[in-house]
Amino acid sequence: MPCTTVLVGKKASNDNTTMIARTDDGSFDVKKLIVVEPGKQPKKYKSVRSHLTIELPKDPMRYTSCPSVDTKDGIWAATGINEANVGMTATETITSNPRVLAADPLVEYKKAKKRGEKDIPGGIGEEDIVVLVLPYIKSAREGVLRLAKLLEEYGTYESNGIAFNDENEVWWMETIGGHHWMARRVPDDMCVIAPNQFGMDSFDLKDAFGAGKEHLCSKDLKKFIKDNNLDLNKDGRFNPRDIFGSHTDMDHIYNTPRAWFMGRYLTPYSHRWDGPDSEFGPESDNIPWALVPDRKIAVEDVKYMLSAHYQGTDYDPYTNRDTGKRGMYRSIGINRTGVTSICQIRSDVPRQIRGLEWICFGSTAFDAVVPVYTNVSGIPAYFSNVTLDTSTENFYWGSRLIGALADANFSTCAQHVERYQNAVMTNGRRIVGEYDRKMIAEKDFSFAEKANEEIAKMAKERTVDTLNNVLKDASVHMKNGYNRADN
Repeated sequence: MPCTTVLVGKKASNDNTTMIARTDDGSFDVKKLIVVEPGKQPKKYKSVRSHLTIELPKDPMRYTSCPSVDTKDGIWAATGINEANVGMTATETITSNPRVLAADPLVEYKKAKKRGEKDIPGGIGEEDIVVLVLPYIKSAREGVLRLAKLLEEYGTYESNGIAFNDENEVWWMETIGGHHWMARRVPDDMCVIAPNQFGMDSFDLKDAFGAGKEHLCSKDLKKFIKDNNLDLNKDGRFNPRDIFGSHTDMDHIYNTPRAWFMGRYLTPYSHRWDGPDSEFGPESDNIPWALVPDRKIAVEDVKYMLSAHYQGTDYDPYTNRDTGKRGMYRSIGINRTGVTSICQIRSDVPRQIRGLEWICFGSTAFDAVVPVYTNVSGIPAYFSNVTLDTSTENFYWGSRLIGALADANFSTCAQHVERYQNAVMTNGRRIVGEYDRKMIAEKDFSFAEKANEEIAKMAKERTVDTLNNVLKDASVHMKNGYNRADN
């Protein structure tokens, strides 16, 4: 699925937390937020897409999940935080190149062509990865190692980037062909921006094949590169993006402009992003994978980046100016996003309430993000009881309706949307702050579920109010709006 990912190291954030965030840009997938208890975790996993069966460990932990409401194509859990306060988001679909895919082909499902033959299962992919990994890991690093073992055994049918975080570390993992992989620990003072391309632009092979402190990879990666003449680098430099990734014309329209906008937002002073003397432009192939932001980054900043439509530039599809460049690049906040999550792991509160998952349904450009405590036994119905039919009784459909109505009337609805987003963020933060203090003071962390219910109630009130406003605005601007005095 075409998605956008932002990763924030502990020292890059304003509150000493780690964050991993991603827009899950499917095809208007109906999503919900739930808790999966150990008893509900399958003992034997069966993939719908690749027809693969995998035996799972017997000791799963509880975890949150954002699965598809319609399960005919599989679970597609997307993202979550487990009870050990480890977050995961999977997956960011990334690019590769023919040299890599020929050397290590993707493992695709092959249906039997003749009677008596057997189907050949495919590898694992986005449909499967969260369910196969998140319930069994107690650190971000463990997430990389478990997924690596699965990739080496079963392979994958697609090229993907996967993020993990715990209270101290963020790790980013990218698949290479059908069975190979590499992973890096995100430096604590840096932010990573990933827009559907193979991203890593540097990698310490000495560390990966030695202590493995901040770099990990397939055991045969050096041999794989050499045997298949994959290395395009010169002068001893090692840039994985040039070896395993792509620099296509389509990337320059669909992918790199997103990295440009996010980098421009993170480092407006330390790098030049605009004008004839710019270091990086929307179609640059060398935009850094990770940047030290010019200021500390908060949840609001992550949401803003993942909501972007090139506002403030000539490329904004909603601009009233005839720039000649309007809408020429793929926005970050797009119409078909199912769910966006920001998995935040805090270190300044007791372990029972360290995990916060910020959830936004629908198009991020128009919809609000709410915080949810994750170490709970259930999620409020407004977030979890989502139907396939349109309804104002759940957050998913309320969000989708706001986006669809506001998009067509952007100039007049923008103020309603901004007020809505700010109000939900402000009140969500307020409720979390109040309950943090209450639970710490009373040493009773069962209040987390009550906090989530209060957040859901607030979100519903604000969503319905905003829906009323944008519906009225859209109605006023209908093309069949006539008055008796019209000539």
